[in-house]
Amino acid sequence: MTIKIGIVGYGNLGKGVETELKLNPDMELLGIFSRRNPAQVASESAVYHLDDIQQFKDKIDVLVLCGGSRSDIPEQAPELQKDFTTVNSYDNHGEIPAHFDSINEVALANNNVGVIATGWDPGLFSLNRLVAEAVLPNGNTYTFWGKGVSQGHSDAIRRVDGVKMGVQYTIPNDELISQIKDGKDVSYTKTSSHKRVCYVVADEGADQEAITQSISTMKDYFEGYETEVHFIDEAEFKQQHTGMPHGGRVIRRGYTDDENMAVYEFNLELESNPQFTAAAAIAYARAAHRLDKEGNYGAKSVFDIAPAYLSPKSGEELRRELL
Repeated sequence: MTIKIGIVGYGNLGKGVETELKLNPDMELLGIFSRRNPAQVASESAVYHLDDIQQFKDKIDVLVLCGGSRSDIPEQAPELQKDFTTVNSYDNHGEIPAHFDSINEVALANNNVGVIATGWDPGLFSLNRLVAEAVLPNGNTYTFWGKGVSQGHSDAIRRVDGVKMGVQYTIPNDELISQIKDGKDVSYTKTSSHKRVCYVVADEGADQEAITQSISTMKDYFEGYETEVHFIDEAEFKQQHTGMPHGGRVIRRGYTDDENMAVYEFNLELESNPQFTAAAAIAYARAAHRLDKEGNYGAKSVFDIAPAYLSPKSGEELRRELL
């Protein structure tokens, strides 16, 4: 049976979901739902206004929510959860427990499933942190992001007053990574292991000092990090800063006895951050549909979903081909 998918939001992530669905023959895109005028959305797929989504309540199996984490998903997800099984890529780590609880309450009350925080971090990185810690209980876990464009952080700076265009690059501390792998003692924190570099095109007449202050003190995104804000013109931005590369790694350095060290590492190098994030969301949409059909309702994170549910293959095929 083909899983019918709806996309909410048609930015970089929404476009990525549209593209990646073509690689999943067990799924079908029923429509894109946007707050913009559908006639002004350039897509070969069917486009509808978000206000009309209730007309599709009994036609869509899973909604993939592709809005930003700063304001779109917190506002849209609980409301849409009333009538749909959903998947989102919410990436505000500090607010994930509260977001889970809000989705869980609505999903249980309406007999559907809400999969939250898919993607690669949170998402696949989270899963690998869990596995690494379980396998190597005596050790420490280190997460590094980049070098690359963070969609969530870029979206956050674009919402600052006076910002016309903006992008944020996360830069990892390569020297610290080498020291960890060499078994040296390190002083690691999220803020000391990375810096954040922003390129901004400001609105004409905007207060650049105020923009810099708003960005560098933004809670949950930039506060506490070494942050650089560079102002450039629109031509330079379009020439040099429209790509979406990213990646990173999870490293667990632990000991299997008093002497023998083991290093567990999960690494990603992505030419397109939004397309990979979309691909992960699609896999979890498949899982959400299966859970919904089983009546296993409520909010779910990547920790709650068996890996086999991500694959279109049967359990027998997975055991024969991959185990």
